[in-house]
Parts: sequence; C-alpha cells; structure tokens
Amino acid sequence: GHVQLPPPQNVTLLSKDFAMILTWAPGEGSPPDVTYTVRYERKDRQDKWRKVPHCKNIPQTFCNLTCALSTLHVEVRAQVKAVWGRSQSPWVKSQFKNYYIDVELAPPVLNLNVRENSVHVSASFPLPACVENLTWKYDVNLWEAGSEDKKKYEGYFRKDTVSINTTALRGNYCFSARSLYENTHSKHSEFSQPVCVLLNHRG
Repeated sequence: GHVQLPPPQNVTLLSKDFAMILTWAPGEGSPPDVTYTVRYERKDRQDKWRKVPHCKNIPQTFCNLTCALSTLHVEVRAQVKAVWGRSQSPWVKSQFKNYYIDVELAPPVLNLNVRENSVHVSASFPLPACVENLTWKYDVNLWEAGSEDKKKYEGYFRKDTVSINTTALRGNYCFSARSLYENTHSKHSEFSQPVCVLLNHRG
C-alpha cells in the first residue's frame, strides 16, 4: 500500500492586495520535493469542485485564485492536497470568502509630476488582470510637512490625474493616497507612505 502523505496545514483563503490567495503550510514530515494541487468550489454550486490549471502539482505553498474564479460575485472556498510520486494526502478545505466583500486593497503607488505652478498626481494599482475593469478609485491627501492640516482630494477614478495648483504653496509638501472600492460594500486601503517634494523653492 502507499504511504499516506501528511495533509497540508493552516489552509487559509486570504484576500490581500486586490487578490484572493490560498495559502498553506506543508504537513509535518512531508518530503522536501512534495507538490500541491488546488481546486475551488462556489457556494451556490457546492460539491462541484473546479480545477485551477496553474496550481496543479506546484512546489509553492500558495495559489493565486483571483483570475481562475468563474465569478467574483459568489462566495468560494478552495481545497489543497499534497502529491508525492503516487502518494496523495487527503484534501484540506479553506473557509468561504467573497472577493467583493473580503478583498483587501493595497495602497496605490503615487506618481508626482511637478511643474512650475502645479503638481499632477496619478496613482498606479497592483491589480490582477481580471479585475482591471472594476471601478477602483483613489483619494489623495496633501499637507505641509510637519503640519496636521490635510487637504483632501477624494473619489478620483484610477486612470484619472489630480491636478493641483501650487502657486500659493511654498516649502516642503507631502502627498499620500489610498485605494477605494465602491460597490454595495465600500472599502479602502491604508494610506500610502508619504512622498514629499519642495514646491516653489527659491534656491
């Protein structure tokens, strides 16, 4: 008979940085060259497990499911088994998650284009390709370094540029942004690390 492989441990469906990712740890005493295979099912069609082609016999202990899901609107869960030669472990299931409700947003990366009397701010997002078309937005905060008083520019679409007139600003100013997703559930990321620039500096 075949030795039964120890099943993967800590199987968790994580929603992080705009993506749904299944993570797990090797079962105790797993051989070093063990591989893993992942499947998922929708809550509205249980007992119909679907394959995830890019997560079949993989050495990694994670699988990005975002773009493999047939719909992002339904709760899903995933399961993973260990495979080694002709031995297989039992499947281990994750909890159910819904992309829209549970997705965690990463802060955007700010791009600043400083001109003579203006700054043009744009934000880029680390998005999985299949969610490119969702209506992501972002907010920008602007403040003078050392001040608590923040000027807010809110609700810009991801591809939009925020143009800020800087004629009246002199000194070191900082910019920070957060990602927004507004559907039936509104959510936002943390603010990005501040980017500070000298404006109208008379050197």
